[in-house]
Amino acid sequence: MSEETWLAARLIPTSGINGAEEQERRATSALLAVMSAVREFGRVITQSVGAPAGTVQTFIEVPFKLGTQQLFPDGLIRVSRGQRQWTALVEVKTGNNALKTEQLEAYLDVAREQGFDALITISNEIAPVAGQHPTPVDRRKLKKVALHHLPWTEILTHAVIQKEYRGVADPDQAWVLGELIRYLEHPRSGAMEFSDMGPTWVQVREGVSTGTLRATDSSAAEIAGRFDALIRYACLRLGRRLGTEVTPALSRRDVADPGARTQSLVNQLASTGTLTGGIKIPGSVGSLHVSADLRAGQIICHVDVDAPRAGRPTTRVNWLVRQLKDAPDTTRIEAFVMHSRGGGATELLREVRTDPTVLIMDPTRELRTFRVARSTASGTKRGTGRGAFIDSVLNAIDDFYEQVIQNLKPWMPTPPRLRAPEEVEQAEPVAASLISTAISSQDTPDFGPDPQSETQQG
Repeated sequence: MSEETWLAARLIPTSGINGAEEQERRATSALLAVMSAVREFGRVITQSVGAPAGTVQTFIEVPFKLGTQQLFPDGLIRVSRGQRQWTALVEVKTGNNALKTEQLEAYLDVAREQGFDALITISNEIAPVAGQHPTPVDRRKLKKVALHHLPWTEILTHAVIQKEYRGVADPDQAWVLGELIRYLEHPRSGAMEFSDMGPTWVQVREGVSTGTLRATDSSAAEIAGRFDALIRYACLRLGRRLGTEVTPALSRRDVADPGARTQSLVNQLASTGTLTGGIKIPGSVGSLHVSADLRAGQIICHVDVDAPRAGRPTTRVNWLVRQLKDAPDTTRIEAFVMHSRGGGATELLREVRTDPTVLIMDPTRELRTFRVARSTASGTKRGTGRGAFIDSVLNAIDDFYEQVIQNLKPWMPTPPRLRAPEEVEQAEPVAASLISTAISSQDTPDFGPDPQSETQQG
């Protein structure tokens, strides 16, 4: 990458930014310039939208004609590998600017006419489910052109993981990627974090409190979608800190039908006043489950841990307690036994540390699972900052992972011990009364003369 191209990208924001269009142009230039300059980063971004491995070329504001219209998509990405080329148009929004259906459909028409493979949109909007697009478009326009969406938070996460954990081979390219990270983290870049639960947040929260919220209310569906987006944002944020891909814990049905997932969440919100989600962290003992109880004003995080399959009940409880040495005393532990329904014995960690038997209701029944949970106060404000719902959820997730989950390891059985030769020699002899004289399959085939034949010969 030449110095002139790099200076044109202008990664360091200045006070000379005039309006949203200039902010979007700078963000687009910075991102596309780094994608073509840093091979590893360009590969990870293009791979996430289905492009083949190859040389990445990027361009900004390439003009196209659609009928009598002159259109200028924010960018174009081309990946070349041998004779094959993969091309995508790019549309970028920054700040609070939202993607527009009419504009996206026009770019899809351009991509189809030009024989391009995809349209990639980038904004601060986060779809509730990965692979879902936040802006509705005519599905018929997606028959030949794929539509992908990348939140700025996801791009920043990819950049941090690549630079800090996976690495960049060329030191100069590593520096360039670091400058992009610094740019995207700057408040003037327009690459904002998840910061708003939406205009209907107060209405829904009051409806839950008074018991008047109905599952058919459109506001309930909006909040359910934003909560799923918040969980996905929490995954990206946590993954950035851990250096690994953290994803929402969704069933196959939820992934295949996001609408059904949203409706289920709406029904749950209307009937119980709670919103629930899960986070899957590679290498962890289990998924981190999050429940926001809007009636009680509580955020509950929990993880289920399989109990050891050997040892007395108190030994199994102590195995868990030893791993929770850094967890607060107010952490709640629930013990479930084999072949039982309903809840099990529940106590705070400070009580279990003193007396492990408080989790054992019946010593003759085998412990199956432990549930470790923490409750914290929920914020009520729709935005971010002190007393905000978003920050209370993010802080609860971070604290629970740091104090509980990262310290838990699954139980592993002790491998069988190989006896030493001297132990075999010192073993007690088998009693004569227990010795069998019957022929074994391990005996030699030469059994000797048949006693019956000897009698006949005599």
